Amino acid sequence: MSPKPKKPDNTIAMNRKALHDYSVLEKFEAGIVLQGWELKSIRDGRVQLKDSHIFIRNGEAFLLNAQITPLTSASTHVVADPARSRKLLLHRRQIDFLMGKVEQKGFTIVPLALFWKAQYVKVHMALVQGKKEYDKRATEKARDWERERARILKKA
Repeated sequence: MSPKPKKPDNTIAMNRKALHDYSVLEKFEAGIVLQGWELKSIRDGRVQLKDSHIFIRNGEAFLLNAQITPLTSASTHVVADPARSRKLLLHRRQIDFLMGKVEQKGFTIVPLALFWKAQYVKVHMALVQGKKEYDKRATEKARDWERERARILKKA
């Protein structure tokens, strides 16, 4: 099992809870449609992906419940909704593939991370399947064993 994912320099926010609760089947990258005040808040690091998820409606993908807290200085003339649904930019084939998989029982789409790609904000998202409680324990046990093994090898 790989160690806890590290936050690279271009990563804005990560959803570590998603990696604990779900097993990742396939990863995607998507653009996101933002308003000006949201971009300023993202630059300031006021983003949380903890309980967010992605849904597809009318052939379009949306990010739901991603909290972007507005700056008081940037959103004075706008009524800011921190948890509004934000449109994701994907190719038609990707959306069709995801729609087909989500209609099957047990699959969902969750955002894993928000990151910078040049001057654009992108979303790493994944097609996931929920883990059972015993799967979570087995993952944690394997992670602990890897950590202990690394300590033993380091001493030798």
